[in-house]
Amino acid sequence: MDNASARNMWGDYLDKHLEDAFVTAPKSIHFCDNEKDANEGAELVLKEIKKATSPSLLGLQLRKEPLPKIGDFLVITDWEGTAKCIVKTTRVKLKPFFSINEEYARQEGEGDKSLSHWKKTHWEYYTRELAPFKREARESMIIVCQEFEKVFG
Repeated sequence: MDNASARNMWGDYLDKHLEDAFVTAPKSIHFCDNEKDANEGAELVLKEIKKATSPSLLGLQLRKEPLPKIGDFLVITDWEGTAKCIVKTTRVKLKPFFSINEEYARQEGEGDKSLSHWKKTHWEYYTRELAPFKREARESMIIVCQEFEKVFG
């Protein structure tokens, strides 16, 4: 873990949770691709409103990032990299974009929590995410629906 703030938070977590002492140190992430949304996302997790995130499978593959797994920990940071909390993945489902429903949009906890807001903001994000790879977002693209619970912070 190359982020000192995240490393310190993980150490603080382990001080209270020795049962996870042999868990691989989690990666640290911020949500979204801009400061405003990243910081809002971190705050929503802190308030236990945001309980899911949704990378595209193609984006993960193009960046050579692994699929999340149940039991994975993540240190959530703000845009600047300051650790805000730790979450643990509780569920991972692969679903086409067109099949995302209202219930899942509410779990993401962003905006007005509606499906229409989720689809609009995520479509815009996936379009930006895939553009550098000369790929386009599609209704049939697979979304990695990663649900989590805040466990520390």
